[in-house]
Amino acid sequence: MRSSKIAVLSICSNTFIVLLKLIVGIFTGSVAIISEAIHSLLDLVASVIAFFSVRISNRPPDKEHPYGHGKFENISGTVETILIFVAGIWIIIESVEKLLHPTPIKMPMIGVIVMLIGALINWRVGKIVQKVGNDTHSVAMQSNALHLLTDVYSSLGVAVSLILVSLTGWEFLDALIGIGIAIYIMKESIELGRKSFTPLLDTGLSTDELKQIENVLYSFKSQFIEYHDLRTRRSGAEEHIDFHLVLPSHMSIEEAHLLCDKIEEEIKKVLVDPKILIHVEPENERIQKRDFINAANKEEQELQRVGNSFKG
Repeated sequence: MRSSKIAVLSICSNTFIVLLKLIVGIFTGSVAIISEAIHSLLDLVASVIAFFSVRISNRPPDKEHPYGHGKFENISGTVETILIFVAGIWIIIESVEKLLHPTPIKMPMIGVIVMLIGALINWRVGKIVQKVGNDTHSVAMQSNALHLLTDVYSSLGVAVSLILVSLTGWEFLDALIGIGIAIYIMKESIELGRKSFTPLLDTGLSTDELKQIENVLYSFKSQFIEYHDLRTRRSGAEEHIDFHLVLPSHMSIEEAHLLCDKIEEEIKKVLVDPKILIHVEPENERIQKRDFINAANKEEQELQRVGNSFKG
């Protein structure tokens, strides 16, 4: 619910900024301001995508999606990065056109004021969205925050270019700043794309997150024999974790269940939204597995020895 409300705030602020920049951009004839209006329009699209993706990803698991809907956030985040990249290409095209066919800018200081207002609004809203995205590990909210914060820097760049144009009369600065903005947001989109897309390939959690899980398990080391086959993956804001836990054979089912509950509770304290599956193995099973593996290794060694004797 918190993420959904913040997404609505982002939609409202972006709608206001898009209209303001578009009107002033058309009035002044500045390609940089119009490019910023397009950039903000894509921010608005990203906010709408984030709103719906957060609502869908928060749905509980169902028959068709037994592991939940978390990856919808990763898909939406990937779509948003593509939109940012496309916006960068469009801005470059328009800026080159302005370099080839320069047109005068009317009343550039009005554009400066609008850019500063837009930067201030997006900075405040972007920081709020960024905090919620980081707190909830929401890829959709993090990508939306990136949209807003890149808009801040690009708006400030346009404001500076318009001030320089008004002081020097160098109209080409308007187009050059537009190209610089495009390159910057395209670079940011590539970084965000990597972050959004890799979870779709079931990439494991980060090294720091794995260390936190291992520290929790280490704190319970006196109550189990060993753990193995630790696997992790991320799905939207959720972390999926599973591993095998070897317990003493004399431990009852109730004791084993209680221990697993305690481990899960501690892991939930260090991660945002972990989904944990623990496969319990008795000590006798581990011994049987070890003996089986040792016997198989000995048999393989014997076959290799016989094969070598025939070669000799």
